[in-house]
This record gives sequence, structure tokens and C-alpha cells, in this order.
Amino acid sequence: MKKFLTLLCMITCIFGLTACGSGEQLTEYEQQKVDYAKRLATEMVVPMLSQFEKDAYFDEYTAEEVEYMVGNQYNINVKGYGFTRALSSFASAKEDMGEITGVGNATVSIDGSEIIVEVEVTGEKKNAKAEVIFSNDSFMFLESAALNPSSTMGELMGVAALNTLIGMGTVFCVLILISVIISCFRFIAKAQDNAAKKKAPAAEPSGVDNALAQIAEQEEAVEEADDCELVAVIAAAIAASEGAVTTDGFVVRSIRRRR
Repeated sequence: MKKFLTLLCMITCIFGLTACGSGEQLTEYEQQKVDYAKRLATEMVVPMLSQFEKDAYFDEYTAEEVEYMVGNQYNINVKGYGFTRALSSFASAKEDMGEITGVGNATVSIDGSEIIVEVEVTGEKKNAKAEVIFSNDSFMFLESAALNPSSTMGELMGVAALNTLIGMGTVFCVLILISVIISCFRFIAKAQDNAAKKKAPAAEPSGVDNALAQIAEQEEAVEEADDCELVAVIAAAIAASEGAVTTDGFVVRSIRRRR
């Protein structure tokens, strides 16, 4: 057991030393740039951007003019369009967090051709985090900056609840729409049946129907002939009972069968 624990400790130490050795060490020149970027962001850039309003007069100048004016007035190398966008970001964030009351700690990291400085900023209503990006060269140009207000737990829960409500509402709306479409299928089927009935040709009488019609016509003709013979016989009988020789003076109005 002791051997196993000793082996485990040795493996842990080896991995720890490997992890420590894998981290990139900054050169002296890079460390100087990192320290300068941190000091420049906390002491110059964030306070400078905080004092301007959204309608700052820099909007009226070109990028080259902004670079020249900021360089002469504040001794900071800036990219013109990046500086004006940073002003808009700070002005919009101040509407939520109120006036900036202080600048806190800062962390610096190097990402390729950029030096990124994140600064903690306190405000009247809520705190924020400023992200300032410099170029990773000897000129240290201010490429961009943004002020992002920190969201409280209540705001995060509200956003999550709103997203959930929108998602569930969308699903229910789609299900209702599908059920309505399915319920309309029966009306479509009825309409198709009615259209098919209207377009269907009239059925021609079959041979059996023709035969039945001919038989009925013959029976009617026979019945009419029988009635005529019966009328003649009755008229002759009445003439004989009256002593008449012919039936010319008789007119038969109707014949009714008696029990």
C-alpha cells in the first residue's frame, strides 16, 4: 500500500511539473508591454472614455483627424474608427450603470497580435467590465474598447425565463397551426367529392330499363283498348233496354265499377 501511494505521489508531481513547464513565459520586452498596457488602460483610456458623452464632437471628424487630435491631446496612439466605436459603447453602458465611480483591478493577456486588458469598473447602479485592446507592437495602438455592464442574478433569471417562454410559445403556436391544418382536411375531401359528382356524366339507361319501359307502354295500350270495348258493350246494353236501335243518341260520361 505504501509503495502504491509513493508511486501515485511521484506521478502527480511529474504531471504538476509538466503543467508548470508548459505555460508560456513572457520575455522581458513582452512583460514591459503588458505592464504598460495595464497602466495605460486603467489610468488613461478608461477614465478618458468615461468622461465623454454619446454625442461627443469626435463624431464630426474623420478617422485620421480623430487619431491626430487624441494623439496630441492625450498622447495615446489610437485607431480612429475604433476610438469612436469605443465612445459609443461607453456612452450606452453608462445609461444602464449610471456614472462611473471607480476603476478596479485589471488583467492582461497576449493573444497573437493583440494585447487584451480587462478592467473592473464600478458604477452608481451596477458594475461593469471594460475590455481594452491594444496592438501587440512597439506603437501600442488602441484598436478598440468596450464597456460591458455586469448582469445581476435577477436579470439573468429574467432573460432565461423570457427565452423559455418564447420557446414554449413558439412550439405551442406551431402545434395549434398543425392541428388546424389537419382539421381542414375533411372539408377539402368533401369539396373534392362534390366536384367529382358534378363532373360525373349522367348514367345512360340500361337494356333492362328499356325493356321495362316498353312493357309498361304496352300494358297501358292494352288497358286503353279494354276500356273502349267495355264502353261499347255498356252503351249497346243501355240502348237495348231503352228500345233504341243504335247508340248514336248516347254519350258515356264516366264508368264506375260497383261492388
